This record gives sequence, structure tokens and C-alpha cells, in this order.
Amino acid sequence: MTNFFIGMFLSALIVTLLTTRLYRLLFWYGLNSLFLGLAAIAEASYLGDREMMISGSITILLKAFAIPYILKIYAKRFAIERNITPSIRIQYSIILIPAILVFTFYLIDPLLHQSAKNFISISIASLLLSLLLIVEHRNIFAKVVGFLMMENSLFLLAMTATEGMPMLIELGIFFDLLMAVIIINLLLQREANNA
Repeated sequence: MTNFFIGMFLSALIVTLLTTRLYRLLFWYGLNSLFLGLAAIAEASYLGDREMMISGSITILLKAFAIPYILKIYAKRFAIERNITPSIRIQYSIILIPAILVFTFYLIDPLLHQSAKNFISISIASLLLSLLLIVEHRNIFAKVVGFLMMENSLFLLAMTATEGMPMLIELGIFFDLLMAVIIINLLLQREANNA
């Protein structure tokens, strides 16, 4: 079941790269986070790890529902333009995405000889794809979603490579995410006051 959820996690990230509307971008980010949380819960039930199950549940509540909802409220409040055309054309992105995936699998293959190397390859590919999302957009919300997806990829890497981080570290990361969302609100207010 973990394989299915991680596959859906990667699929949601790829669709996010091809999205040109703001609300759909937030929707796909929420779906990406939902599959990440479900993968963590499935892996936790397989390993019998209670802390990872709590982290997966918090991921679903915070990243799949709360953060996209808060960002949507910010977008409405500050009248952010909903059309977010990427600077890289979609046909070039369609060529670039599989190239990044294949490159990552060939890069990781000789380095790792453990059973989770496919998951680690997907995590690193997700990091690179999130970086592509940040680079290809000029809209601040797309860059924020790229940053949040990069954090999701790091969570997946920690979950698959180390079978989960200590609960205290994961709670600290969740708190940092909430602080980042508050800082984004302050930056948008400052932009609106200067305009």
C-alpha cells in the first residue's frame, strides 16, 4: 500500500508542475500532502511505529487541509492573480520531467544497495521537481508551493531512508511550516501597503 501512495504522491507533484491556475496548484499540493500522510500511516502500521503514525496524521491535517485553505484565503484577501503561467513551456516541461526522473534513478542506483532505494530515488527526484516548480514560476504563491513540496520530499526521504525521524524533530518542522505561512502573510501585507 505504501508503494501506491508514494506513486500517487509523485503523480500529484508532476501534475502540479503542469498546472496554470492558482487554486488548482493549491489543490494538487493538498493532494500531494494527503498521499504523503497516507504513505506515512501505511508504513507506520507495517513497522508498528506509533510516532510515524502521529506524524502522518498531523501531515494530513496540517499540510493537506489547513495550509492550502490558509493560502487560498491569502490569495483572495490580496487579490492574487489566478493565472500562473510557468516561464518554461509545458511541452518542454513534459520532456524535462521524465529526464529528471530517469537521471535520478541512474544516479542513485550504484550508490545504494538497500531495499528502499526506489523510494529514495523518488524522494530526490521530487526534490528536483519541486526546485523546478520554484524556478519556472514568477508568482510568489507558486514559489511558496514549490518550497512546501520540497519540504514534503524531505519528509518522504526521512521516512524511507531512516524509517522516520524522532517525533520532536518532526513537530519542530511542522511548527516551522506554520511560522513560514505567517511570514508569507506579513510579506503579502507589506507588498499590499507598498503598492
